[in-house]
Amino acid sequence: MAGYPFKELEAKWQDYWDRNKTFRTPERPDATRPKFYVLDMFPYPSGQGLHVGHPEGYTASDIVARYKRMRGFNVLHPIGWDAFGLPTEQYAIETGIHPSLATATNVARYRDQLKALGFSYDWDREVNTTDPDYYRWTQWIFKQLFDRRLAYRDEQPVWWCPELGTTLANEEVIDGKSERGGYACVRRPLRQWVLRITDYADELLAGLDELDWPDSTKEMQRNWIGRSDGAEISFAVAGSPGAEIRVFTTRPDTLFGATYMVLAPEHELVDELTTPDNRDTVSRYRQQAASRSDLERAQLQKEKTGVSTGAFAINPANGKPIPIWVADYVLASYGTGAIMAVPGQDERDWEFASQFGLPIIRTVQPPPDFEGNAYIGDGIAINSGFLDGLHMEKAQVRMIDWLEAEGKGRRHTNYKLRDWLFSRQRYWGEPFPIVFVDGEPEVLPDDALPLTLPELEGYKPSGSIEGPLAAAGDWLDTESPADGRPARRETNVMPQWAGSCWYYLRYIDPDNDARLVDPELERYWMPVDLYIGGQEHAVLHLLYARFWHKVLYDAGVVSTPEPFAKLVHQGTILGELEYTKYVDTAGEAVSADRVRGGRDTRSGAALTGTRVAKNDVVKAGERFVLAADRSIALDARAHKMSKSRGNVVNPDEIVGRFGADAFRLYEMFMGPFEQAQPWSTRGVEGTYRFLNRVWRLIVDSRGDGLNAAIADAEPLPAQLRLLHRTIAKVTDDIEALRLNTAIAALMEFTNAANKWQTLPVEIAEHLVLLLAPLAPHIAEELWHRLGHGETIAYERWPEVDPNLLVEATLTIAVQVNGKTRGNIEIPADAEKDRVLELAREAQNVSRFLEGKALERAIYVPRRIVNFVVAS
Repeated sequence: MAGYPFKELEAKWQDYWDRNKTFRTPERPDATRPKFYVLDMFPYPSGQGLHVGHPEGYTASDIVARYKRMRGFNVLHPIGWDAFGLPTEQYAIETGIHPSLATATNVARYRDQLKALGFSYDWDREVNTTDPDYYRWTQWIFKQLFDRRLAYRDEQPVWWCPELGTTLANEEVIDGKSERGGYACVRRPLRQWVLRITDYADELLAGLDELDWPDSTKEMQRNWIGRSDGAEISFAVAGSPGAEIRVFTTRPDTLFGATYMVLAPEHELVDELTTPDNRDTVSRYRQQAASRSDLERAQLQKEKTGVSTGAFAINPANGKPIPIWVADYVLASYGTGAIMAVPGQDERDWEFASQFGLPIIRTVQPPPDFEGNAYIGDGIAINSGFLDGLHMEKAQVRMIDWLEAEGKGRRHTNYKLRDWLFSRQRYWGEPFPIVFVDGEPEVLPDDALPLTLPELEGYKPSGSIEGPLAAAGDWLDTESPADGRPARRETNVMPQWAGSCWYYLRYIDPDNDARLVDPELERYWMPVDLYIGGQEHAVLHLLYARFWHKVLYDAGVVSTPEPFAKLVHQGTILGELEYTKYVDTAGEAVSADRVRGGRDTRSGAALTGTRVAKNDVVKAGERFVLAADRSIALDARAHKMSKSRGNVVNPDEIVGRFGADAFRLYEMFMGPFEQAQPWSTRGVEGTYRFLNRVWRLIVDSRGDGLNAAIADAEPLPAQLRLLHRTIAKVTDDIEALRLNTAIAALMEFTNAANKWQTLPVEIAEHLVLLLAPLAPHIAEELWHRLGHGETIAYERWPEVDPNLLVEATLTIAVQVNGKTRGNIEIPADAEKDRVLELAREAQNVSRFLEGKALERAIYVPRRIVNFVVAS
């Protein structure tokens, strides 16, 4: 029997879609029809190509796009490339190949891979962030930010590696050393562009309430923005008239318990306040802090470090002097870069005070059974002068009122969110549309855009902290666009985030030379109806894109305050399960259920783990065991795909073996879309077999005609009921992205249909229509073989007949004294008396009732009958 010829027909239909531009969205769509904008987070085209985890989100979005077209929507389903970035620049440094050439090669490979999977993108709308016609508008958006005073220059620390002669990104520095070469790096200040995202903090918070996003993602954004209400308090410095240290606190009621202060090593007052006897110690400490990242200082550091400045501040609540310390767990980037330390009410401050012998005063009464150190709970103020006896909330209000009356502080709202550092000392990024005249920035006029990157002889670091463009010669020196005075171009470039902040808008109108986007088209298509992408972008990309969108909204460029109405994160596809057998020092195998922390829980002996080939493993219930000794359970785990682990699966290989449709179905059938799942090539074999069953259901054994069971006949009632239940299930599941259960429903239907002697054409056509979004190649071919000349892509989606969802009859079990004695078929709307009558008459039931006294007759509606008789 001829199998499903996927290689032949997938190539055939991909060629058909390309030649006919089947999925091209009209430039001016019929505005009377509903729209659906479904968007993928566009990929960075690396030289490694896709692995099987990448297409998961693309497959789901494609299913929805195809389904919505069949429901009569105008669908916008585009793709493009987020192609600026560090990896391509590093490749250029190593090989001398221009980044644009490497990018073009990588994009071509990705495009071929995506097309081979049958994704219904409108390829005429393809964008690339490195295309000057695209980044012209990224530069234009920067101009809007600059004109609205949302872009400014500020000294910000960067990682500088003297040995490599270049600045490095945070991810390139590990423990203060360069990832490449292991050279010592230091933090150096550099004047850079910063975007005032904090001006939109409250709008970004409020907007989350209206979005259909995962709660966890919205909470992550709220935490990142980190709005806190409290007080800003001024501490005078003893012996330094006019000097003061400002701190922000959410707990002004604890001010009487502030027994010392801590400044970040970068705080501007450290040099001024440090006494001569402490200067050398403080200087060495600050140098050490400069070699550590903020993450290492704030989160990864277990033991607190710090040094005293020798200076004292005055606690404004009680007038007492308190020592001023420098410690790297306080960050200049958060709050004011200084804290008042209240060890009685803060665990971190308690640890520091305990380590350095500093005073601890409780200002909130702990409950009698409290046995901890710092008490961070609710309670009554103590040791706090005029606050004593007040509940914490009232004490906070009273203290702020007192601070404002005394001129020593004020009510204040603080944000964890920092302004966005928007400069990179790179070559491969968007140039800033800025020139400097006498050191002051001027923006280029619109007709000077795009400002393109200069050609360089090489891409190695220039040796200057400014980056490679500092050596750009004739490109660097220019003149003012306003009056022709000598000018110098900006040597920083924009970060990779820039182009990905607004790409969804360019898809709407990709060839517009006069505007970023046509207002009429933007009003029709926005907001994005469904955005699918990885949870790793839950904060930064999404927050930055929302910020830019809100700026464009205020500028009248876009019509919606938010860009993405609904967001879904796909789960991670992990590598195949890896199996580990544990053995003791004698080489004896130990079952994994006895292993804890690498030791045998019975003997305490240390164990060694060894990998077991999957061919030597069988599944026993919920456990994986050795095939040769089923008493030995194995540790079975899936890990994130990585080249170093050797568990990366190339989709090209899977498609070559089983076809794109089988690959698509398996990725969706693995489990709930938003959960992590381990890859299994054996699982693809299962979806491939399903497609063969569908093929054999409709195509004859020779492969060139229809199955003899296909007939132009009226469907039977049972066939129609099963069909419409399947239509309802698949429709609801696609709408809710429960794609695994939609596929399961189609499998169940196919299994049932293969047992029918006759398959009416109407039923066969409906099955193919339901399959079309999920497995489009085989669906196109089967639709064609069923006699249709046009593509299935725009055929009408099957409608459910609600009457056929109501079952006419039911089969229920009948028990006697709790034991099942038979089954009966009853009308679905039968009353209790009629059901009991039918149950008594059932042949196998009646003989168990004969001659027995009936004590009770129990009917659980639509489920079961139980007769209780005297024994």
